Amino acid sequence: MPAPDLVTDELTLTGRITTASNATFLGSIGDAAVVYKPIKGEKPLWDFPDGYLAHREVAAYLVSEVLGWNIVPRTWLRDGPFGEGMVQLWQETDPDQDAVDLVAADDVPESGWKQVLEGQDEKGRIVALVHEDTAALRRMAVFDVVVNNADRKGDHILAMGDGHRYGVDHGLTFHSDHKLRTVLWGWVGDALTAEELEGIDRVRSGLGGELGQSLADLLTAQEIASLAARCTALRATGRFPAPRGEMPAVPWPLF
Repeated sequence: MPAPDLVTDELTLTGRITTASNATFLGSIGDAAVVYKPIKGEKPLWDFPDGYLAHREVAAYLVSEVLGWNIVPRTWLRDGPFGEGMVQLWQETDPDQDAVDLVAADDVPESGWKQVLEGQDEKGRIVALVHEDTAALRRMAVFDVVVNNADRKGDHILAMGDGHRYGVDHGLTFHSDHKLRTVLWGWVGDALTAEELEGIDRVRSGLGGELGQSLADLLTAQEIASLAARCTALRATGRFPAPRGEMPAVPWPLF
């Protein structure tokens, strides 16, 4: 049986994710399971007034591809039952793995994990937000800085059985103002690796060519200029940045 044409073959809806802030559907294109977010189902956001969430999701995928780290599952624009929207290949996660977790403050693992913050849960217990200390998650943290991700929740990180980590839900990205909100703050001040720096260089270089041309259909000129400036600044410091500004450094809820 030939592989489905993901752009032109019929998109059939199979369910709806009712916990999502905007209209989000599960569907299939042939034997490929997908997520479909129609532009008509997007709610206006006062702090992201320009463009569409769907366009930013596709832009995030394009940047991920140029970075070369396979962070964002394949994502594209196409027509669907409720009009044009973002479509993304569905990923089956490993239910026994968690890349980000809340644990008792006195039970933080001694190695292999980074602690981000402490706080109280709904029962008044002191808990710690932790995440894996892995190359895959470091690369995602770099990606989030580059795209200025304002909503990296714990559940937006998909833990795959083979150890790979995908990032999803990138509608709140690429703002020209600093908006970075993430649960991945465990490497603040650490030097970037040669691999991470090379990925940033590929994005910065790509903005002058094919990547920049593709993003021009999805983002404003100011957003693209700010993307280039973030790459330049991150490359110059060579280190993971610290939270700054008056806005919260982590999204809410955390998951």
